[in-house]
Amino acid sequence: MTDDTDHTDARTDTEPPRKTVSVPDTIEMPRLMDFYDLQDADHTRIHEFYDRLRDGSLSTTECRDCGERHFPPRVVCPECTSDNLEYVSLPHDGTLFAFSAVRGSGPVGMDTPFVTGVVDLDGVDIQLSARIDDVDYDDLSIGDPVTLQVVDIDGPTDQDRVFYRFTLRSDTA
Repeated sequence: MTDDTDHTDARTDTEPPRKTVSVPDTIEMPRLMDFYDLQDADHTRIHEFYDRLRDGSLSTTECRDCGERHFPPRVVCPECTSDNLEYVSLPHDGTLFAFSAVRGSGPVGMDTPFVTGVVDLDGVDIQLSARIDDVDYDDLSIGDPVTLQVVDIDGPTDQDRVFYRFTLRSDTA
């Protein structure tokens, strides 16, 4: 809550009145501003993706009819419109295809600056975007090897939630 106590400054006839409000030191984040999905079967049809990620496996859906793989996971194949999909595991390693630094304001709960990138997963024809953790923008190059990092989400729900990020692969340091 803000303090709407009227602290009106004197202004000339050409300036509108000005008011000062106080902002609290901490604000409980409302669910509507939460960046991360609710991940159970009651809230998403791709809950298996999150279940598998929670168990340490990056996965996506593959169409049993036409064989296409899609990321992010789907409930209907965008190629043939079949709903005959199965979850398949994806590699945890990849190569940095592109990257950028977020230096201004980011989503609620994400302190800036941070690096985000596009990752080519090893051995499959899938690119995905993700945050690249534990490295500065100036220390990255296109082609750097990266590896999956599963992140537990602590937030304004009673659910155990997870998401994925990448870090530089340590075997190249």
